[in-house]
Amino acid sequence: MSTEWSLPALLESFQDGVEGQLKMSRQAIGHPTEKGDASEAVWIEVFNEHLPKRYEARKAHVVDSTGQFSEQIDVVIHDRQYSPLVFRMKDSYVVPAESVYAVFEAKQEASADNVLYAQKKIASVRKLYRTSMPVPTVDGVREPKEPAPILGGMLTLASSWAPPLGDALREHLSNDKESGLIQLGCIANAGWFSFDSASDSFDLYEVNRPATRFLFELIARLQEMATVPMLDVRAYAAHIP
Repeated sequence: MSTEWSLPALLESFQDGVEGQLKMSRQAIGHPTEKGDASEAVWIEVFNEHLPKRYEARKAHVVDSTGQFSEQIDVVIHDRQYSPLVFRMKDSYVVPAESVYAVFEAKQEASADNVLYAQKKIASVRKLYRTSMPVPTVDGVREPKEPAPILGGMLTLASSWAPPLGDALREHLSNDKESGLIQLGCIANAGWFSFDSASDSFDLYEVNRPATRFLFELIARLQEMATVPMLDVRAYAAHIP
C-alpha cells in the first residue's frame, strides 16, 4: 500500500498551523503582555523547528565585547558554531553580538507605533560592536571575516491598516532606512514584505500562505549570509571581575 504525498498540502498545513497558533494567542489570552509573550513563543517554535540546526532562536538581549547591551529582542536568530557563548540569568538570555544573524519584533498587529518600536529595537542591536578573528582551517589560517549586516524584521498576525499591506505600511517602514531598517516581515493573515536594496524600496506581497512564503525567504537570506565571524573570546574574558 503506497502513501501519496503532496508538497502543496504540506505547505498549506504549515501556514494553517502558524496562523492558527497566532490567532489562538490573540483570542484566548486576555492580558496584552501575555498575548505578546505567546506570539513570540509561536515564532520561536517555528524557527527552531524549521530552520537548519546551525541556527537557534530565542528571546534575548544582545551584548558586545565592550560591555554594551541592546534592548530586549523578541526573537534573536543566532549561531553557536563560532559564537558559543550564551548567558542565562533565570529566564533571561544574553547572546554575543557576533553570533547574531537576525532580530525580529513580534507583535499582534502592524501599526505605526509598532513599526517605530521595532525600528528602535533593531537599531539597538546594530549599534553594537562585533569582533572577528582569523579562522584556522585545513588549508591554513583565513583572514578575519567582515561581519555581515544584521537582518532586521517584524512579525505580526494582523495589520491595523486597510489594506494591510499598502501605502501606510510602506510609509512607516520608509521612516528609517538606516540603523532601524526593517528588511523583512510577515503579517501572517495577509502577506509579507521585504526591502529591496537595489531599488531602495519596499516590496509588499498580499498573497496566500504568507507565513510559509516568508519562512522560505528568511531561509534564503540566511543562506546568503553564510557563517557569522568567529568572535574574540578574550575580548569578552577581559571583563571577568
